[in-house]
Amino acid sequence: MSTDHSAHEGSSHGSVSSYVIGFILAVVLTVASFMIVMGHSMSPSGTLTAISVLAAVQVVVHLIFFLHMNTSSENKWNNNVFLFTLMFVAIFFVGTIFIMTNTAEHMMSR
Repeated sequence: MSTDHSAHEGSSHGSVSSYVIGFILAVVLTVASFMIVMGHSMSPSGTLTAISVLAAVQVVVHLIFFLHMNTSSENKWNNNVFLFTLMFVAIFFVGTIFIMTNTAEHMMSR
């Protein structure tokens, strides 16, 4: 049996401290979201906006601390695949909203 670990040479694995920092940030963002909802401190649209912003920040935290996505040349392929997936999801989402809105406007039952 060979103990060659060449398959993992280019991948950057995080340290324990980076995982702990990412976990703490994720927990803080989750607790902040729950506090905003349970506290009823904002209007419904303000609550939705705050939760959306906290969710976006949490996605970034997960991408950086747990998936180790950064701008290094080693991760160029991963970043390209991620951007393509993000673009596909955005097109799918916007297209679905467009179709549903267009269908609702042209329904004959109105």
